[in-house]
Amino acid sequence: MRVGTGESDVVLLEAVPRRASSIWTRAYLRILWSGDLACALAACVFVLGVRLLSGAFIPLAEFLLGAGLVVAWPLALAMGGAYRQRAHGEGTEEFRAVFNGGAGLMATVAIGAYATQTAVARSFVMAMLPLALLSALYFRYKMRKRLHRRRAVGQYMRQVVAVGHRESILDLVMQFRGQPYHGMLVVGACLPADRMDVDLDGIPVLGSFGEVADAAARVRADAVAVLACPEMDGIALRRLAWSLESERTDLFVAPALMDVAGPRISIRPVAGMPLLHVEHPEFDGAKQVVKSVFDRCVAGAALLLMAVPLLTIVLLIRLTSRGPALFYQTRVGRHGREFRVVKFRTMVEGAERLKGALQEANEFDGVMFKMRNDPRITPLGGLLRRYSLDELPQLFNVVRGEMSLVGPRPPLPEEVAQYGTDVRRRLVVKPGMTGLWQVSGRSDLTWEESVRLDLRYVENWSLILDLQILWKTWSVVTRGEGAY
Repeated sequence: MRVGTGESDVVLLEAVPRRASSIWTRAYLRILWSGDLACALAACVFVLGVRLLSGAFIPLAEFLLGAGLVVAWPLALAMGGAYRQRAHGEGTEEFRAVFNGGAGLMATVAIGAYATQTAVARSFVMAMLPLALLSALYFRYKMRKRLHRRRAVGQYMRQVVAVGHRESILDLVMQFRGQPYHGMLVVGACLPADRMDVDLDGIPVLGSFGEVADAAARVRADAVAVLACPEMDGIALRRLAWSLESERTDLFVAPALMDVAGPRISIRPVAGMPLLHVEHPEFDGAKQVVKSVFDRCVAGAALLLMAVPLLTIVLLIRLTSRGPALFYQTRVGRHGREFRVVKFRTMVEGAERLKGALQEANEFDGVMFKMRNDPRITPLGGLLRRYSLDELPQLFNVVRGEMSLVGPRPPLPEEVAQYGTDVRRRLVVKPGMTGLWQVSGRSDLTWEESVRLDLRYVENWSLILDLQILWKTWSVVTRGEGAY
């Protein structure tokens, strides 16, 4: 029996008991369908109500057309892929599918009205459908936030059996535990036959590589994640996929290449073999010019709009502690070029000279220095740091082209001197005022996590990713979490 819409269909076999995830998935899809329908209905009622209040005469045919579009709205979104299970929870695929479905319906109605010379459809194309689209996008955004909150407390999770070697499985478990919004929970593992007695941080070992399908069936897993390992070659993966079909268990295969995703990756079949093609990231050219122009224009506009608040902060700093309001420090930018970053002063005068005496109290596990209760920070400075207001003067660095709005954290020269070969990859792009590190934990991150996020940004940067990070930065900063 098949339940659902499009590729998000939930398939139930009468001989197999229902998984818990299939129950909440069906309920979640019903909520999405009902919400999308309500958005279309509200938009139709609003547009027709405004026209009636303005004294316009609305024929019966127009009411019928409006009702038909309300019914057609969730069907159009389904054709665009808005109800695919894999699109929910993260990424832009869900919003892109909603937009494509809504835009497709608008185009269909507009072309149909033009072909039939139907004037009554004009108000629907120009007002009702765009309003329904905006409402649906906002509704999906709120539903995603609700889903993330549920997953943060362990609900609405998909159970996964991980297949691979100990190190890769532990890394996967750490990633899923640290980022529960992915909705993945590792409930068991399958290891090589000669290494099944190792500790996996509480994750039970369910069997060897030859027992994956049986292990997944025993724990009613929703998916099997095969991590990069030489034992699971093409033939083994094909046989595993066949053995998982009867239980309708999803199969995920992780490539050996880490932290590279999105437009850079494509599958190209060659001689019957699916080859993973990885394009090089673009660090020069037209896209970089667009990014630079965008950064400078936004930073310049922000300085003009926030001139009065910035001057107010300057005055408060001068009134509450001795020393200048601005703090200049040498940082390392793109290709290792040094520049002077400007920030609001948040510490007592001469704080750099006191740093050496506090090295033993460093709470960071890498080359950076961080303390939760740094005695050098002034009371006003603590408030500025909590909400990242101390970094607003870096907008001048962005306007000068030394920094970007989004990018890796700008490091100190002494930190760069301790970089290994891999970490120096951070220096191929301009440092940013915010970045993946900012929206993923800020100072609460470990050194390894900070480096991994910066490298992920370097490998996958795009203007769309920058806009997403800027959007998330606002909510992170207003909560004031992870900053000290």
